[in-house]
Amino acid sequence: MQPTFVLVHGAFANSFSFAPLQAELGLLGHRSVGVDLPGHGFGATYPRAYQAPQDPGALATAPGSIEGVTLADNAAHLTGVLERAKRNGPVVLVSHSRGGITATAAANARPDLIDHLVYVSAWCPTALDVGEYHAEPEMATADTAGLAAAVVGDPARLGLLRSNFRTADPEALAALKAAMLADGTDEEFLVFLNTFQPDENLDIGGPADRAQAETWGRIPKTYVRLTDDASMPLAAQDRLIREGDELTPDNPYTVRTLEGSHLKWLVEPAPAARLLAEVAAPLTAPAGS
Repeated sequence: MQPTFVLVHGAFANSFSFAPLQAELGLLGHRSVGVDLPGHGFGATYPRAYQAPQDPGALATAPGSIEGVTLADNAAHLTGVLERAKRNGPVVLVSHSRGGITATAAANARPDLIDHLVYVSAWCPTALDVGEYHAEPEMATADTAGLAAAVVGDPARLGLLRSNFRTADPEALAALKAAMLADGTDEEFLVFLNTFQPDENLDIGGPADRAQAETWGRIPKTYVRLTDDASMPLAAQDRLIREGDELTPDNPYTVRTLEGSHLKWLVEPAPAARLLAEVAAPLTAPAGS
């Protein structure tokens, strides 16, 4: 049977960003599902103040549907998708960036639904919580200036993290591009930026949400390093790999590498699609078997 790729997006993103990758996977003969976590995709809030001409004051205070959404909500939603996908055969769960936190939580709870885990420059906390990793030396070079420049409102009052990705501030746009797609054209960057949504939930998990050896650790897994990722430096990716291997030495990561920035693999997805097809090849049963 053909495996199904279940694709989990990162912060402020949604299933729309996977469309080019899904096209490449489809052309290679693979089926895939792009997941919208709660409050994402068509469940997102785009305040009127976010539209042009923008109203900065109203944008900073307008409520958003993602307020109160938790990591447990995300994991439950993803588990529901995995249950449906598993009815059709093997499942390869692919996560990017912050989506790795949700993928890890789902793998902790329901390893029986996942035949292979793939992290693409994604968070998979084992020794520390995600927030704690940000204070570690490996994240010291992470480029956070762009997102910091885009944030509007008080997250504590809003109950969510809001960013103005429709800003016209050239310095903010340059900082965002440097952090996410420095190796892309300005046009590619603006197209991708306009697929982002303004709101993200605040829950990034705690100690109970770290990878668990007895469940998560049973699943074969691959970590795809992105060589020029300014948002998640290579040193941080390598630390996550090393700590995952220490947690489950009998089931270490298979490590693969793609050239490019945090978003380049989605803008030019053919190499990533070929890599994922190779990962899934052992799960593909010959016709008639």
